[in-house]
Amino acid sequence: MKNAASIFILSVVVLCSCNTQPRQVLSLNGEWQIAKTLNSNPPQEYLSTAQVPGLVDLASPALDTVGTLYSDSSNYWYKRTFELPTTDFDIARLKIFKAKYRTKVYVNGNFVGEDVYCFTPQYYDIKEYLKPVGETNEIVICTGSRAELPDSVPDGSDYEKTKYIPGIYDNVELILSGKPFIRNIQCAPDIETETLRVVAEVEKDAPGNLKTHYLVKELKSGRTVAKGVIPEESIYFNGYAVVDFQIDMKGATLWSPENPFLYEITLNTGADHKTERFGMRSFSFDKDKKVALLNGKPYMLRGTNICIYRFFEDPERGSLPWNDEWVVKLHERFKEMHWDIARYCIGFPPERWYEICDSLGFMIQDEYPLWGIRKINAVGLRTAYKRWITDHLNHPSIVIWDLQNETVTGMTQDQSHWVRNIDLTNRPFDNGWSPPDLPTDPIESHPYLFSRYMSGSEPAEGYLKDFFSVVRRPDNGPSDHGDKLPYANPIIINEYGWLWLNRDGSTTTLTDNVYETLWNSSSLTPDERLEIYARHLAILTEYWRAHRRAAGVLHFCGLGYSRSAAPRGQTSDHWIDIENLTYEPHFYKYVKPAFAPVGLMIDVWEKSYVADSRLTVPVYITNDLATPFNGKITLNLMLSDNVVATWDKDVEVEGYGSQIVNFEANMPAEAGKFHLKAEYTTQDGETVFSMRDINVIPVLP
Repeated sequence: MKNAASIFILSVVVLCSCNTQPRQVLSLNGEWQIAKTLNSNPPQEYLSTAQVPGLVDLASPALDTVGTLYSDSSNYWYKRTFELPTTDFDIARLKIFKAKYRTKVYVNGNFVGEDVYCFTPQYYDIKEYLKPVGETNEIVICTGSRAELPDSVPDGSDYEKTKYIPGIYDNVELILSGKPFIRNIQCAPDIETETLRVVAEVEKDAPGNLKTHYLVKELKSGRTVAKGVIPEESIYFNGYAVVDFQIDMKGATLWSPENPFLYEITLNTGADHKTERFGMRSFSFDKDKKVALLNGKPYMLRGTNICIYRFFEDPERGSLPWNDEWVVKLHERFKEMHWDIARYCIGFPPERWYEICDSLGFMIQDEYPLWGIRKINAVGLRTAYKRWITDHLNHPSIVIWDLQNETVTGMTQDQSHWVRNIDLTNRPFDNGWSPPDLPTDPIESHPYLFSRYMSGSEPAEGYLKDFFSVVRRPDNGPSDHGDKLPYANPIIINEYGWLWLNRDGSTTTLTDNVYETLWNSSSLTPDERLEIYARHLAILTEYWRAHRRAAGVLHFCGLGYSRSAAPRGQTSDHWIDIENLTYEPHFYKYVKPAFAPVGLMIDVWEKSYVADSRLTVPVYITNDLATPFNGKITLNLMLSDNVVATWDKDVEVEGYGSQIVNFEANMPAEAGKFHLKAEYTTQDGETVFSMRDINVIPVLP
């Protein structure tokens, strides 16, 4: 399906084939009627339509005009009808996967309930309000504005957003089932013991016999891996039982970005079936070596960030986030950049994005939409965290839970204690700029070296030399992006640069003075600025990778907004055609090789060298792979695109290792503007290189 948001869907998915009553899932995605009111009263008429999933700015005819966008008192009312395929069910549960900001649900004119949590699934029991087979049911879902949320609830505040567009931005479905009803399943692989622990909550009316059948298959081939019967529940609470058992998975194929192998498990209570996908994998950090471990082996993280809620504000967004082909291509283009991980930064995309990452082999640092605590209370935050983690547990692509962004507070750590044990695979937790909970938890660092020029201060004599003449630690604290964090935990650099340009090459509100101070931006063309951006981002990437001070280097950012018109934006991404996902050419040319699994860095930072002198040029070779690198590194001295001199060295770098190779380079006898370029060619024909500009000056008399 090319665009799931543009097609009306009312499908029935039968999740079992057995003699007992099956679970049926009615997709309520598709075209809904929509109306807007400025108070809490339902509308008198619906004159527009909108796609679900989507946002209210996609309504046709439009509901909002400039100056009246998403005001504090706005309510958006979605309405549609449907018919039931059967009335032979005990459970009729409406699931709204994600909706902003809060939902109120009405079925056949009856108020069902309200849910104020915006970024995780909302469930409503609607059986008592439904009409029998053959009659039409009407459902109305009301979403509101962010300002109407209770103070206790996280609202996704972001200092760099201007619009908080409401809408049902993920799937809506109606689940029909008998009892015992499987509420949820957690799949917890243990690759050391080659077992799968399965914990399921099953709704039933009383304790007693509960024989649950299980079936495990390889997702792609359909081959049966294991099957059996669990004779009884582990424990019974008021209204539901917990089923807790292990499955032998000897010989299972492990999930990784290189081989995203998936399984699926189906549980059957005799009245209900539920299927979940999972991958056999582990992820952690080595607290001593300060590296990530995927399936027990070192894994160097290279990646980017996705700010989906900022992208929701992008003028060119349209329905792209709900286009399967576009989302797949987006992550494939990320992998093309040698990225294997992204931080879903300050916001969760639709569920389909996680499924795609599971299938493509793309890891996720999943960050809760929290930047600044404001008035949130402990109970509200704990509830939000519990719902988030419970919902995302079975995605093998999610390898890090990220509690918040750049916030200094004790509340997030306190509440993580209440929810940490929900995840039986013990994924690590990132806690922004607040204290880490365990020695094996990573800390995030945002070493924005160029931010010092945001105020228009004069640059030092050679800013790169000033940055890198001594080996820098990537620690940073809350005050000025340069303070050392007092923790010995593994570090992930998941933001760096402070050189953002809009897609048209114009500067942002955060980089106006940076470009003017360092490069006299007003005299440059957009293309010249874009090349400066790409080359310096490549240099920063090379540097942070080469010195092995961080377990991961994630650039900021791969997807966000681009706002060159008022209100101007603060950051941006690197696309020149967002619909077709065409990278800005300079970015692709310079930054892609900087992220190559075997990377290079020329460790030369002086701007000027004397003609006819001899220069030692250290070149770092950084091997992120388990296998040794054997190859020839070439150093070229170039004038424009012409090679003036060449030096070669054969090198061998052990797996996960790094090495410094020194070239003795003779400077030309004549003065001029040259550059040094270290490079090698991969077996796939890609040229990986590092480049530095140098100014050769005349010999002093």
